[in-house]
Amino acid sequence: MTSADFLAAPLPAPVDLPEAEVAGPRRFFNRELSWLRFNWRVIEEATNPRVPLLERLRFLSISATNLDEFYTVRVAGLRELARRGAASLSEDGRSPAEQLGLINADARRLMAEQQAVWTELRREMDAAGITLLTRGKLTRRDERHLAAHFLAQVFPVLSPLAIDPAHPFPFIPNTGFCLALELERAADRRPLKALLPIPQQIARFVALPAAAGLARFLPLEELLLLHLEQIFPGYRARGHCAFRVLRDSDIEIEDEAEDLVREFEVALKRRRRGEVIRLKITAGAPPALRALIMQELHVSEDEVVEVKGMLGMADIRELVLDSRRDLLWPPFAPRVPERVQDHDGNLFEAIRRKDMLLHHPYETFDMVMRFLQQAAADPSVIAIKQTLYRTSWDSPIVGALCEAAEAGKSVTALVELKARFDEAANIRQSRRLERAGAQVVYGFLNLKTHAKISAVVRREGDALVTYTHFGTGNYHPITARIYTDLSLFTCDPALGRDATKVFNYLSGYAQPEGLENLAISPIGLKDRLIALIRAEAAHAAAGRQAEIWAKMNALIEPEVIDALYAASRAGVRIDLVVRGVCGLRPGVRGLSETIRVKSIVGRFLEHSRIVCFGNGHGLPSKKGRVFISSADWMGRNLMRRVETLVECHNPTVKAQIMDQVMAANLADEAQSWVLAADGSYSRDLSAREDGRELFNCHRFFMENPSLSGRGSAGAADVPRLAPSRD
Repeated sequence: MTSADFLAAPLPAPVDLPEAEVAGPRRFFNRELSWLRFNWRVIEEATNPRVPLLERLRFLSISATNLDEFYTVRVAGLRELARRGAASLSEDGRSPAEQLGLINADARRLMAEQQAVWTELRREMDAAGITLLTRGKLTRRDERHLAAHFLAQVFPVLSPLAIDPAHPFPFIPNTGFCLALELERAADRRPLKALLPIPQQIARFVALPAAAGLARFLPLEELLLLHLEQIFPGYRARGHCAFRVLRDSDIEIEDEAEDLVREFEVALKRRRRGEVIRLKITAGAPPALRALIMQELHVSEDEVVEVKGMLGMADIRELVLDSRRDLLWPPFAPRVPERVQDHDGNLFEAIRRKDMLLHHPYETFDMVMRFLQQAAADPSVIAIKQTLYRTSWDSPIVGALCEAAEAGKSVTALVELKARFDEAANIRQSRRLERAGAQVVYGFLNLKTHAKISAVVRREGDALVTYTHFGTGNYHPITARIYTDLSLFTCDPALGRDATKVFNYLSGYAQPEGLENLAISPIGLKDRLIALIRAEAAHAAAGRQAEIWAKMNALIEPEVIDALYAASRAGVRIDLVVRGVCGLRPGVRGLSETIRVKSIVGRFLEHSRIVCFGNGHGLPSKKGRVFISSADWMGRNLMRRVETLVECHNPTVKAQIMDQVMAANLADEAQSWVLAADGSYSRDLSAREDGRELFNCHRFFMENPSLSGRGSAGAADVPRLAPSRD
């Protein structure tokens, strides 16, 4: 299939819905239930025979991590609203209590499916020579090896905890994993209840001796049960169970906080002690232990999930073994753009020639790091400005900024402390930058700064030239290996001025006026999007070709969805690639019959945000308008964050986004799910087993260079799935 085939395909027959649903709140899908549907798609990849075995194991682990975070953040918030008796309804007209009931029912089904998939994967792993043992399957040699490992590597870390009037039930932190034990003293059969927290600082799975090419593991909890007599001398076990705790992980910050960093440090400590929102416990737990745990953790029966199988499913990522390359994706080395090589690695020379768009991870993220490293070392560079939302603990980008500050350059870093679950890392980086002499600012108390911008000011002759980088993803060198994102490098003076105004807004609250090529939220990005959608509807009403292509992680903002519905009723053909949550109901007669929505779940995590408008000429078209953004189409991004929407004018960059990136995403069959009007997802209907290889957009990008990264060889030989029409 090509993009042309996809675009030429007729739209599915629209579905008829009652007028009340077309006009009422049920024109939207529920955000939380849509998210659960996304996690079902992730689990489906764990059963996909086209995916290598250990990559399927990784998908299963990801689904468990996703579900944990969903409960600690989204479900925790709904639970609090329900407890307060809040009357507010979701966009689809459901109360918090109604949503919680639906969520819990679906989540329990999802967890049951995780266990079923885990059972099948264990069978396949065993056949491939990767075995997970129980205590009863150990040999004498295994037991001797484990005894030595236990004393040397595990015993020093353990903290066994008796539970009696002198030893009250201890605090169990978020994601805490424990064994609960019923013991009796051998001498007089005196009972004792105890907890044995399973340390998160050591591996969950203990490697055992194995022949070459084989791997054998024992879960840590099994190792602990094997050596209970050494942990509790003089006692023997009468019963035991394991349990795992999830707590409310939201953070509340005082509006009048005088020291934002200190306030976040305190809030992070509070988060560890949030209320328990879910207790997972092994099925068949001794009744007295189960009742004690529930009582001490203050959980009700509907907050308890009994698990027959693996607790802490996220930990199985440890079994994705680098040594078994035969069970992983084939190796892939990101490309260095030819244009950069033509200029001997000098990014400023490459960017000065013309704008350059890199598609990560296919083009290496090292170019972004090198951009800042070269700026730090370049004596002609006098200033660097940078936003940091998520980055690694030992970030090379932060290292380059520190080097620049220590060299006497003016360095301003906007560090977003409110990046969920990365707050501690960002506090650490801000301290590091301040010690180096950089000016560190934290933006707004009530807004997250999610925009991805770097600005480097360089003296060239008598002029100051601003080199700017706008990204759709975080400045994080690790996630950049698996997230698909776009990086635009430019020295366009207008974009340089716009970037400077945004940084002034972040550091000095100076609201930007007269932005030339940029829209930002919360000031005008949402209005700009809606205006662009309405302009496309006007083209359709006037009888001109009218199309919209958009790609994002989530689409739930009701006014934007209503604008898309209005455009569809006007005759605009709309193709959306929405990886995760989607509140838009496609294919409904009189509402959205010209809208198609698909989700791509595959080797890489689709993360780039793109929107293209035919501008009266259809798509793809040289006269179309092309934008990249840091923002998903959600209320939080458009109204409660600082985000960017950047229009791309360079013809090669525009062609790359339309003819390659979007065209390949629309043409993808192998990894695509199509959203139906009832909210269900199914594999792309065009992906029939007809003997041909299904088109895979990730493989296409790995095998073909991007247009704007080509150097002296030119771009003529670069495949385009849908060359522009004019």
